[in-house]
Amino acid sequence: MTQRQDGPIWLRPEQAKVGRPAERSRAEITAAAVELADREGLDAVSMRRVATALGTGAASLYRYVATRDDLLDLMTDSVAAEYDLPAPSGDWQADLLAVARQARQIMRRHPWLPAQVIGRPTLGPHGADLLEHVLAVLADHPAGAARKVEAFALLGGLTALFAQNEAAAAAADAAHRTAYLHRLAADGGHPRIAALFGSAGAGAGAGAGAEAGASANAGVGAAPGDPFEDVLVRALAGVLG
Repeated sequence: MTQRQDGPIWLRPEQAKVGRPAERSRAEITAAAVELADREGLDAVSMRRVATALGTGAASLYRYVATRDDLLDLMTDSVAAEYDLPAPSGDWQADLLAVARQARQIMRRHPWLPAQVIGRPTLGPHGADLLEHVLAVLADHPAGAARKVEAFALLGGLTALFAQNEAAAAAADAAHRTAYLHRLAADGGHPRIAALFGSAGAGAGAGAGAEAGASANAGVGAAPGDPFEDVLVRALAGVLG
């Protein structure tokens, strides 16, 4: 999408310099949009629906937020305020995994967020705080600055992919997709898929793991058989060297 000429929304005034006094704030509008997206999905978020939730007219919201894309950017950044960012411990790997675990939980609370992180990445004030934290964690790492920024992007993007796959594995038709994989494994024409199902430790979750790429995990940490942290560690090591 073409960048607006007047820059990101965070660099623009909270409201127009002319007109009636402010009745709402961007934070209030953003909070209403996040609540709506959490409840009904991102497609439900429109200026009209958000205005209705706030008890006002859609036209009035454009005094604070020029476009729906601006609103999406505000929403994505607002949930980044949910991170707890303690001082670096000196163990960069442990600290980045702690960030990733939090990211995973935030994306579970806001199921619309992974698609935004992957398809419409943005960096507002809270996102900048997160980037600053990651750079502080990696301050003593010998990797160059560009690699550290790549690690930051990888951490968010890979976590979003896992969150999307978790949601897909938990969907109502996941059992049908897994049953189809079992049929493929038994048909004799897909020996490597059969080997995947028969591999040691695959257990009953092999179908979900193959089809979704990640096991559903209700806890904060990684569940047994959950590849999330192992994959993330290997990917970060590959980027940082």
